[in-house]
Amino acid sequence: MCCTSRNIEAHDPLVEALVTEAWERLERFEMNVLSVFSACLGDQHLYHSPLMGKIADIVNRNLETIQDLRSLSNLMVNISGVISQCFQEKLVNKAELLFDTTDTSNVNISRRLVQFLRNAKYCYYPLLERCNKVFLSNVNYLDLEFISKILSLYQVLQFHSFEFIIMARKRLSEMIPLSEHPESFVRLFVTLGPIAGPEEKEQLQSILLLMSEELTGKQALAVVTAMEVMESRNSHLIKKIASVLYKYLDNYKPLELLKITQALIFLQFQSKELFVKLRELLLSSLKVSVTPNEVFILVCAISMLPSPHISEEGTSRIEAVLPQCCLRELDDIASSVLRWIQYDRKCLARTTGKQLKLLQKIDFYGLQRLQQRSFDLFWKELKKVKGGWLFESLLEETVDTLYHSVDEINYRNVSGIASFISRTQYLSSLLLDRIASVVVQQIEKIHPFSILPILLPFSLMNYDPPQRDEFFGTCIQCINSYLGILDPLVLVFLGLSLSSLGYFPEELLKTIFNIKFLARFDSQLEILGSSLRTKAQFRLMELNRAVCLECPELEVPWFHERFCQQYFNKDIGNMNSAQQEIYRMLADILGGVNYVKASILSPYYYTIGFECILDKRKRPLPYGNRNVTMEKLPGKYWELSTQIVGSELPPGAERIAFEFLDSRAFCKNIPHIKGKSAMKKRHLEILGYHVIQIPHFEWNSMAMSKKEARIKYLREHIFGTDRS
Repeated sequence: MCCTSRNIEAHDPLVEALVTEAWERLERFEMNVLSVFSACLGDQHLYHSPLMGKIADIVNRNLETIQDLRSLSNLMVNISGVISQCFQEKLVNKAELLFDTTDTSNVNISRRLVQFLRNAKYCYYPLLERCNKVFLSNVNYLDLEFISKILSLYQVLQFHSFEFIIMARKRLSEMIPLSEHPESFVRLFVTLGPIAGPEEKEQLQSILLLMSEELTGKQALAVVTAMEVMESRNSHLIKKIASVLYKYLDNYKPLELLKITQALIFLQFQSKELFVKLRELLLSSLKVSVTPNEVFILVCAISMLPSPHISEEGTSRIEAVLPQCCLRELDDIASSVLRWIQYDRKCLARTTGKQLKLLQKIDFYGLQRLQQRSFDLFWKELKKVKGGWLFESLLEETVDTLYHSVDEINYRNVSGIASFISRTQYLSSLLLDRIASVVVQQIEKIHPFSILPILLPFSLMNYDPPQRDEFFGTCIQCINSYLGILDPLVLVFLGLSLSSLGYFPEELLKTIFNIKFLARFDSQLEILGSSLRTKAQFRLMELNRAVCLECPELEVPWFHERFCQQYFNKDIGNMNSAQQEIYRMLADILGGVNYVKASILSPYYYTIGFECILDKRKRPLPYGNRNVTMEKLPGKYWELSTQIVGSELPPGAERIAFEFLDSRAFCKNIPHIKGKSAMKKRHLEILGYHVIQIPHFEWNSMAMSKKEARIKYLREHIFGTDRS
């Protein structure tokens, strides 16, 4: 048996003889022996062989008698490719039962359990949590390879453990002076770089620069991919790594060429020579590729290049594989074709019929995938779709498929489907009501980690299900038990989502607005990419603002004044022609330019399109002799303050804020205002404004195509229909 774990091919006569002999003896093996034998088969890449299926059957029949988690975890990893979803759940439940009987210092058992969940594509949070605790308690004994493996598994499972990342970063940082050889240092760079702080990133890049000439092609690929995640702007290092990549460019496979293209474009590297050669390699590979996966990889890579045009021969190759492509591949190919069309229009000022025909075929095969699949297969494909082409061309059909499978929504897929709905921003009361019902009925099977994606579509689209209080109350109760465990970023996003819906859970808010928590939040910001970091900071500000305005009794201070001054201390810029037209109309209606302001900031830093003031008799009040030009408007006209500004006005007067709502303020399919705009209106009203929100579909309708109709519309909203 041990021979199979050495460097012997699976078709070697010795291996074949041992496999044949094993068939005869398999039933007589003890479970620990069966575990070792399954590992040997795995070493020969026989994970999907009939023999592995036989081992899985033996494990299934004897599962209740297995008491050794070490053997079971090994078996779970090796049979994961030949078992059903039902058997997966039985194995996970058994592993949970045996977990407390296991020595927690044995990190390899926990690693194998996480490996099994990755193989099974089953993000089972309770078991992941328990394994994570084992890793945390033994982090000082984990080596580089082990930490790298765990971070990789967590990334695939989309399991986020802020505590593990922080402790792993500390442990890995200690290894920087000890990694002198290129092979070990590249491994450290790739593992630590994406989670490192600014100083550590600088140190890693400085050391790597010194050994860049010694890198192999494989190492250079790993480095440039990590630099993309790190958002590196070290131009000298980028140039050095690119030169190594260029040297080995002929040796890379299509997927590796895609990674190189994507990384170099993101890192803003420019080299005509490298990109020309890259294009030649991709096009030559496309001419001979026959598998859908490889074709879609090559097409995606070509579309990212400075000249994304594809020849007719390449187009024919794409057409040939379309019937075999899954939804994700169709989505990516469609996005690539659209980039190709944009390039041709820019350079050739035309779009060929071949390109449009290709898009029509993608639509056709996409529709087939939606109509001819079981729900499990349909959802398995759909959850991987990024959403460019699908959300534009086949969104109605996709939602219709979900309608017909609404009863299939359960505790296992509810968070994923909620996340999909959030991405589409398609308001479906049927689907959202089903999600709310599943949560209320099956909350004991839903982990607190899943609550945020479940809440998001309700928050984003400003939707209340029939059992509003029961649903949101159940979600709040679920997360209250995990306030000390959930990542700081998740808690902030949860707080903002609930506040936009009008819920302000006191326990959650007291946890967030705490000095210790905010320090942890700042620590997490260090390991986030720039876009997510900015988003997180802005979301905390929005939550701080919402609590100050709607829950003053909690006495949470407003501590984002400096952040907002820096964020909003930008030139407002020029008004476009439509804004200038509206400005002139308001000036005509109100009595002149001194009666209206444009592009201003309210207290607590809400941007307002236009503002005017009416006295108690509904007469406009002038702002004074401020010179407002049509070309550029100052960003603010009155002193910024966190106090409600009613006292600054004459008795009975009111400020009126005009908000012109474009399509982004509404759901994808119906004119239902989204949560962000609804909350802004609520907050401005608390600040003393009368808010007039004017939807784009009213302003741009045929009924208001003439200037007179628009002036009448504005006049009625400002003064009321009974005033001339």
